[in-house]
Amino acid sequence: MTKTLHGTVHGNTIELDGDLGIAEGQEVEVQVKVISRSSHKTGDGFLRTEGALADDVEWDAIMEEIYQARKLERRPQIADLGEL
Repeated sequence: MTKTLHGTVHGNTIELDGDLGIAEGQEVEVQVKVISRSSHKTGDGFLRTEGALADDVEWDAIMEEIYQARKLERRPQIADLGEL
C-alpha cells in the first residue's frame, strides 16, 4: 500500500495532516519530499508567459492591426455651425 500525505517537520518528528489508517506499531518505510513554499502574487501567471509570442510574425500582424484600428477617429464629426 502506498499513501501520500502532507505533514510538518518538528525536530525528528513529522506531524501528518491526516490519518494513515495503519495499526499502531506497524513498521513502515518513509520517503520524504520537501515541498517548496512559493509566494504567488497577482499577475505571476502573466509574467511566466511574457515573451511567448515574441517571434511570432502572425501575432505581430494581428497586434499591428489592432494598434492601427485604435488610432482611427471614431467620434462623429460635427458640422461647422459658423457657416449658418
